[in-house]
Amino acid sequence: MTEEETKSRLISVASLSARYCLALEKAREAEKRDFIVELLGYLPRLYWEFSDIRVEDNSIDPEYEYFPEYVDEDYYETIRRNIETLMGEDDVFLETFEEDMKYSDTPVAASISESLADIFQPLYNFISVVNDSEGESLEKAFRECKENFEAYWSQSVCNVMRALNRLRYNPEQ
Repeated sequence: MTEEETKSRLISVASLSARYCLALEKAREAEKRDFIVELLGYLPRLYWEFSDIRVEDNSIDPEYEYFPEYVDEDYYETIRRNIETLMGEDDVFLETFEEDMKYSDTPVAASISESLADIFQPLYNFISVVNDSEGESLEKAFRECKENFEAYWSQSVCNVMRALNRLRYNPEQ
């Protein structure tokens, strides 16, 4: 892939990330079914893009650039609570990949709202860095977000997609 093609894909993934974040920010006004359908459109695409795009570190500067955190605890909680309110009793799902499941006789519950907010946080930070730098930090911000994707939020994407899929196609279960 050429540098120009990579840059185009990074701009596209930044746009996709922004649309995901906007959907979560507007969860309060959303209809549950529409919200679920919209997220099931974004999540697999986010997973694919963050898995597939490779960005080489061409920086000469050996210093690692730390980006600011744009999502504080209050903002995170606001996003999470709004989704929790929208999802109601459907917010909780059984988590089968939780490490504690190995040692538990009882199922481990997870939260759709918390999973979605956990994905929101690095994506919102990514797009905020890109916006604040007027696109100059696109590759570095993507690289940092991808590192976080690989470390923790990729599993959240997979788990919450399963829960949302059940609500979309088997709502009575």
